[in-house]
Amino acid sequence: MNNRQRVRLGFHLYLNYFVHGMAIVILAQNMVPLGQQWNVSVSRVAMVISSLGIGRLIVLYFSGLLSDKFGRKIFVQLGIWTYIPFFIGIILSPNVYVAYFFGILAGMANSFLDSGTYPALMELFPHRAASANVFIKAFISAGELLLPIMVTVVEQNKIWYGINFIIAAVILFINFFFISKLKFPDRAIDSVKVEATKSHKLNFLQKINAVTLTIYGYVSMSTFYLVSQWLTKYGQEVLKMNLASARYLVSVYSIGSLTGVVLLTILTSRRIKSVSVMLVSTVISLLALLAMTFVLDQNVIFISSFVIGMSAAGGVMQIGLVIMSELFPSKKGTVTGIYYTAGAISSFTIPLITGYLYQFGVQSIMIFDCLIALIGVVCGSIIYANRFQLKSLE
Repeated sequence: MNNRQRVRLGFHLYLNYFVHGMAIVILAQNMVPLGQQWNVSVSRVAMVISSLGIGRLIVLYFSGLLSDKFGRKIFVQLGIWTYIPFFIGIILSPNVYVAYFFGILAGMANSFLDSGTYPALMELFPHRAASANVFIKAFISAGELLLPIMVTVVEQNKIWYGINFIIAAVILFINFFFISKLKFPDRAIDSVKVEATKSHKLNFLQKINAVTLTIYGYVSMSTFYLVSQWLTKYGQEVLKMNLASARYLVSVYSIGSLTGVVLLTILTSRRIKSVSVMLVSTVISLLALLAMTFVLDQNVIFISSFVIGMSAAGGVMQIGLVIMSELFPSKKGTVTGIYYTAGAISSFTIPLITGYLYQFGVQSIMIFDCLIALIGVVCGSIIYANRFQLKSLE
């Protein structure tokens, strides 16, 4: 493939994740109208969000495994065709049970996209795998940034809330036809790395790294997922901000995420070790969360929202995947499935936990997020301490 073909395919793969970024926050940003449509409380709408995690859990590991066997393109296409019914189905759902089904479809769609896209990008840009995967986060953050603005415009102009769901579905529909015409890269594998993993069983420390990185997949997802879903409510109920200002916090968080993508891309392209970037980012996330939770000031929450977006949602989760892929270079799809299965468990369990914690106040949710981030620091420290075992496979 020439460079033009690589860039073109890369753009259309990334565009799917722009829509995915919209999907991440679209339920949380429309809790009130959805609650009215389904005749349920906000906490019940939050429970529907957990259905995305169930969908991811159902298929993610197996789709990653099959991606190594049948190729990446089919799973990217399958992801698009599974995501479209979610956007249409949610706005047509008469009750929370039907909505839960379509939420499961969205989780499955996300899994299909992940199992096809992440390995494809590592094969499309083999010498810039970390940067290529981190850049996915830029498009996710762009979607998260734009969606609250779209919701606000729709509300202010008294337009039906479902129009944003339809826009997302149309983008995916058009993108499917572009992707269908493009050729995907061959699944080229570095034979030296494969021989290294075949001729030497993973030692104890390498096994510890693999387990720790899987846990990190859960923790890193949880850290920013909690913020993206509850930041608006936190601003309203704890800081007594009006709805527009509270929603703006999500946009500030998304701007921070985009900034983080740029920084991580620069750092990884300059050969700064991924394990160092992962640890420093996780520590900064914890500090920002502590400030947001215990320093109840509007200026602090705006700054913390930006910093958390930059450090926790700026691509550090993707960095963890690249590090884990170094342990199993011939099984990128399978590794993606395992790593993001941990993230799927997060997207299933976190809404259930936060739905319960919400009855004690939204600040209790942020305290819980601080504990999650602390576990992330422990995981990052373990990986950093064992970095020389990882280096042997680089």
